[in-house]
Amino acid sequence: MAKDIAGYLKLQAKGGQANPAPPIGPALGSKGINIMEFCKQFNARTQDKMGQVVPVLITYYTDKSFEFVIKTPPTAVLLIESSKVKKGSDQPNRNKVGSVTWDQVKAIAETKMPDLNCFTIESAMKMVAGTAANMGITITGASPF
Repeated sequence: MAKDIAGYLKLQAKGGQANPAPPIGPALGSKGINIMEFCKQFNARTQDKMGQVVPVLITYYTDKSFEFVIKTPPTAVLLIESSKVKKGSDQPNRNKVGSVTWDQVKAIAETKMPDLNCFTIESAMKMVAGTAANMGITITGASPF
């Protein structure tokens, strides 16, 4: 017999560095999820993404058990890493803070492809380019479109 789902919880944590301190501990504790068990499993499964912000979707059940799915890092985080800036622009239409190449955009789009709602790499690249524009990051080089 299938377990009864009590709910879903979305969190963002640094890979390999989850601990019971806020914000993870209180979010899980209020739902009755074993905090230390989640931290151990999460850290074990994200050793390859050490220090990188990783979204996670937790499904918790009425019997206090849980499962979780690790998503790809947010596009904004990947763009910040590629452009070597500290943060996006406060006025992206006026102040440009960095730049990336179309090759870097393609690499980010390929990384994000499983979590995006598109079917071709070109449409994924356009989504990443839109995020870059909203962050004040310019894209250099000849457009592949």
